[in-house]
Amino acid sequence: MATLDPRIAAVTDRIKDKSRKGREAYLKLMDEEGERGIDRTRLSCGNFAHGFAASGDDKKAIRTFSGPNIGIITAYNDMLSAHAPYYRYPEQMKVWAREAGATAQVAGGVPAMCDGVTQGQPGMDLSLFSRDNIAMGVAIALSHGMFEGVAMLGICDKIVPGLLIGALRFGHVPAILVPAGPMPSGLANKEKQRVRQLFAEGKATKEELLAAESASYHGMGTCTFYGTANSNQMMMEMMGLHIPGAAFANPGTKLRQNLTRAAVHRIVELANNKARLCDTVDERAIVNAAVGLMATGGSTNHMIHLPAIARAAGISFDWQDLADLSAAVPLIARVYPNGSGDTNDFHHAGGMAFVTHTLREHGLVHDLQPAGHDDFAAYATNPVEDGEGLKWEKVTESSNDTMLRPVGQAFQPDGGMRLLSGNLGRACFKTSAVEKERWTIEAPCRIFEDQPSVVRAFEDGELDKDVVVVVRFQGPRANGMPELHKLTPPLGVLQDRGHKVALVTDGRMSGASGKVPAAIHCSPEAKGGGPLSLLRNGDMVRVCAETGTLSTDADLSAREPAPVPRPPIGTGRELFALFRHHADEAEKGGSAMLDAMEAEL
Repeated sequence: MATLDPRIAAVTDRIKDKSRKGREAYLKLMDEEGERGIDRTRLSCGNFAHGFAASGDDKKAIRTFSGPNIGIITAYNDMLSAHAPYYRYPEQMKVWAREAGATAQVAGGVPAMCDGVTQGQPGMDLSLFSRDNIAMGVAIALSHGMFEGVAMLGICDKIVPGLLIGALRFGHVPAILVPAGPMPSGLANKEKQRVRQLFAEGKATKEELLAAESASYHGMGTCTFYGTANSNQMMMEMMGLHIPGAAFANPGTKLRQNLTRAAVHRIVELANNKARLCDTVDERAIVNAAVGLMATGGSTNHMIHLPAIARAAGISFDWQDLADLSAAVPLIARVYPNGSGDTNDFHHAGGMAFVTHTLREHGLVHDLQPAGHDDFAAYATNPVEDGEGLKWEKVTESSNDTMLRPVGQAFQPDGGMRLLSGNLGRACFKTSAVEKERWTIEAPCRIFEDQPSVVRAFEDGELDKDVVVVVRFQGPRANGMPELHKLTPPLGVLQDRGHKVALVTDGRMSGASGKVPAAIHCSPEAKGGGPLSLLRNGDMVRVCAETGTLSTDADLSAREPAPVPRPPIGTGRELFALFRHHADEAEKGGSAMLDAMEAEL
């Protein structure tokens, strides 16, 4: 490990300084929970008996404290391809816990919605707030006080952040995340994108589109593009919360099974050693996750999730921190949608082991005390089968420099995201997904308040020109901040026709989005009088990733905000009204609960 780059050190020190009060309060609470909080030894006989009444062969061991008891939090459902493999995990994990002299129980289940199913649909308005719901579900499950360690089964977009936020409130016990891996590669993502654009132009039938989508999303495991789900797995490796190299082994393989077994044995070891999650997830771990995000061109959704995860650990982390890290960290990976190969190709080229190796070699990450291993250097290795077990092999070279390169031969000198600011607020721009000649777009704006209106205008030929499409009232307080992934094909068509096109929105874009320049997560959001609410059709808008500018020439000072659309109802959205009313800005995490949580501390 090289000496830490002074730019990384400076950002880390700044985060520590501004987090001092919150971090001290958090660690004080964790100390108190460890000393006086509820656990098996403090339960009354009636409480305790309820906790092991249905434990079968493990009943005696739990009752007599014969080793740690591991709580399994599962996001299993068999509609979501990424989580379907978890079906048999709990019963297997109980066997592997016994091998290590411990027991395991399913502490609880949490929802896992699929953004791929809800993209462009009413259900997407529930997506971001499902993260808070998951975090609360983890808290409910662990509030029973029956567990000395936590194993979390989750992999996709809001699920991993929600699991980790919830577990951090029980940070006085150890925790580890157990992934299930990506599905094998199907139809190439570039071909899928091509058919989507043909359909948007009316040149492909719905049956042809469905055939392409089905060939791409075809089995168990995460989708193979490098979106939010697979970016989650990257971050958990960079934070040391996986068994080394666990992120991208495919489901249903012996390697995957052995990695899960190793995770169970490791969490038992951590529990026996009284390790704590709160010590693993510190300022350095948050910086490592951000560095990995920049280096690999990961999902823009983590510009919302990382600040929220950090806050759950008492850490203040914002977009300026991300921007400064992006300036220090080169882009070393190009994985679809930022390149042609998918996540499986990335893994076979060296994957997270090579990423960790080259970042460590250049002092761009912290050497943590990880949960998944005794030494962070182990994350520069890949697991392989060794008889009935595993061994780890060092990875010091990329086998495919079209998608994975060492720091000294990076694709671009800085990371994959830029912070934009100006009289239209602050926003994020994913440069790694967009050709450099499109980093600056200046054109008259056309304003919309939902996705279907944009699609109709495209179909009617109204957008066939240079245009900045503004989709406002898409923030957390307005409608739950849905992803606007449905807009990528029509805007991509306009761009391919030679027009200068950009998207500006206070909503989100999918981690799989790219190609079209987009200023997203605009803060403050339009609801409440944010600058986007003051724009009018035809105003000149400038989006520039080169200078970090998001602005308009129009004088906004004398304008009244546009009327706020009716709150979304139906498809259960009215049940989330409380979340919308209390949500904070995207830069703080777009959460409905974290401000209140911090106030109580």
